[in-house]
Amino acid sequence: MIWISSAMVVVGLVLLAFAADRFVLAAARLARLWGISTVLIGALIVGMGTSAPELLVSVLAAIEGELDLAVGNAVGSNVANVTLVLGTMAILAPFAGNIRVLRREGLLMMAAVIGFAWALFDGALTRVEGIVLLVGMVLATLWVVRWARQDAEAGHVIAGVDQDEELIRWPREVVLGLVSLVATLVGAELLVRGGVDIAKALGVGSAFIGMSLVAIGTSLPELATGIAGIRRAEHDIVVGNVLGSNLFNALAVGGTASVLAPGAVDPSFGVASIAMVISAALAGLLAFTGRKLVRWEGALLLVGFAGFIWLTYA
Repeated sequence: MIWISSAMVVVGLVLLAFAADRFVLAAARLARLWGISTVLIGALIVGMGTSAPELLVSVLAAIEGELDLAVGNAVGSNVANVTLVLGTMAILAPFAGNIRVLRREGLLMMAAVIGFAWALFDGALTRVEGIVLLVGMVLATLWVVRWARQDAEAGHVIAGVDQDEELIRWPREVVLGLVSLVATLVGAELLVRGGVDIAKALGVGSAFIGMSLVAIGTSLPELATGIAGIRRAEHDIVVGNVLGSNLFNALAVGGTASVLAPGAVDPSFGVASIAMVISAALAGLLAFTGRKLVRWEGALLLVGFAGFIWLTYA
């Protein structure tokens, strides 16, 4: 029954929103406690860590033979991160990203998104393309680690992380992190199963469900982290979160789905991949120029997200 599927989606979204956010927070706290560079935390744990729901949902969808749902999740999340997340943040409080590390991440993210869009261009994903994307993820991670070591300005605060490290107890954070990870896995499973059932009941494709409902749900951790960053005036974290998340979605999520379930994809991904590249270019431009994103621009981004949903449905 569709109401059961709807309930599964709602519960899955709630679990993803709260459990994934708590998992990232535990990881960031442990990294700080163990002396890992805060720039590295921002680039890998906050930015890429908030993409854990996208990866889990896409892996489960690919295993169950729902490649369109898996790919739609990655594409839709990348668009939502820029239009929905950055748009919402700009309306709450105008902000700008202006440090060197964000510029480097912006270029790296653009290369990753273009690579993912290129793989989708011929209407199919192959296992070889997936492997290439995953190798790109490994190389991108190595570059980010290297940049973090070279960066002299490694004292940026991570939103949501306690400043008094003496208050952090690593056994407690390990336990909470593991519990949050399990809850995230459960939420991802419920979201995939409920989303597929709803798509079948309403007669719409898995690709559209992946690019809309599932993509919005898996972007909630990015939205939560962005709100925390705005509240603490950590504007670089807001932009860095989006750049790192889009990088991870394009290479790790897209690559994993391609390796697990290669095959033809929905034709609608042609238009969707163009929208993904355009939105990535907007995020990269913001990071590179350091210009302020103001409220009316945030409103335009939200309109752009609504337009993206309409185009993928049409």
